[in-house]
Amino acid sequence: MKKTALILSLLAASTSGAWAQSSVTMYGIVDAGVRYTSNSGSAPGTGALWQLVPGGMSQSRLGFNITEDLGGGLKAIANLEHRLNSDTGTAAAADFWRQSWVGLQSADFGRVTLGRQYNVLFDIYTSTYASFKYSPYIEAYKPEIGLSMGARQDNMVKYLLEVGGLRGELQVSAGEGNSANKSMGGLLRYQVGDFSVGGAYLEVTDLLGKKVKGTTAGAAWTSGPIYLNASWAQNKFDAGGQLGGAYTAGLIGANVLNAAANDVKQRDMYAVGLTYQFTPQINLGGHYWRAEQTHYLSGPQKGNSDYFAAVVDYAFSKRTDAYAELDFTQFNEGYVKFANGATHRYGATVGLRHRF
Repeated sequence: MKKTALILSLLAASTSGAWAQSSVTMYGIVDAGVRYTSNSGSAPGTGALWQLVPGGMSQSRLGFNITEDLGGGLKAIANLEHRLNSDTGTAAAADFWRQSWVGLQSADFGRVTLGRQYNVLFDIYTSTYASFKYSPYIEAYKPEIGLSMGARQDNMVKYLLEVGGLRGELQVSAGEGNSANKSMGGLLRYQVGDFSVGGAYLEVTDLLGKKVKGTTAGAAWTSGPIYLNASWAQNKFDAGGQLGGAYTAGLIGANVLNAAANDVKQRDMYAVGLTYQFTPQINLGGHYWRAEQTHYLSGPQKGNSDYFAAVVDYAFSKRTDAYAELDFTQFNEGYVKFANGATHRYGATVGLRHRF
């Protein structure tokens, strides 16, 4: 009887192993930097702010990728990712899981994922014409992410298909009657050799039926140690919408965009950047952004702003690097100012990042 039980258990184990192979991979980033910001006092031209920021180049995170081989070129996939503040050990946002999705991936028919995910604007930017070669953007200074309309959407169904160098994505998010994150959009990118080009469109509807429409396009080129990129992005806001405050708060500085009034009509941003790998360990990068904005009600009808950042990154290994970053922000022509009324600000960050 004992021999029969042993044989049955061995058969069950071998059968389950043949049926599916699954794996869980833990990954993460721990990043912390010392940051200086000028013009941070209660009045223009006063106050310098020193901080230990929980991510100079990248926001610290802990995630899990799950894959199960279902056979026949089909896989079950899932992801859970938590963002954290490395300086205090606290959660970086109210939503503990910044990503939480499950899906199926086919070798022939693409991938379908369901849950909270990055939207198509964020996907096209970070995959096709990211600001820097060694890091898609600077976590402590990221004006371009202000046009990604929140970067993520809840209740999303996303479909992705890649054929050769062509990649397409479609996303739809359910409003479910009480969510301001009802969305639909798509992206298309093409890569041939060291050149990539693409664009995306996203439309989000709030509970009042008001829409925010986002469009972006750009290209990037790599040649040896040189990485060049250029892009354009635009957000359009319906008057009286509920999402104006949330989606215009991404640029540098509190109240920069008069978010409380929700009266931003349209914003365009043009950007160009260069990264140069000076040695196998040292990367140099610079990026310039130009934003133009119109309003429905407050202030001047139109204003503009300029942003610039430069970074030196030193890789101790494939996983650990140190960085130094300098940035400058200037608001022009009556563009909405910082909360203290200042029109310009300098910043600098020195930090250490480890990826696992």
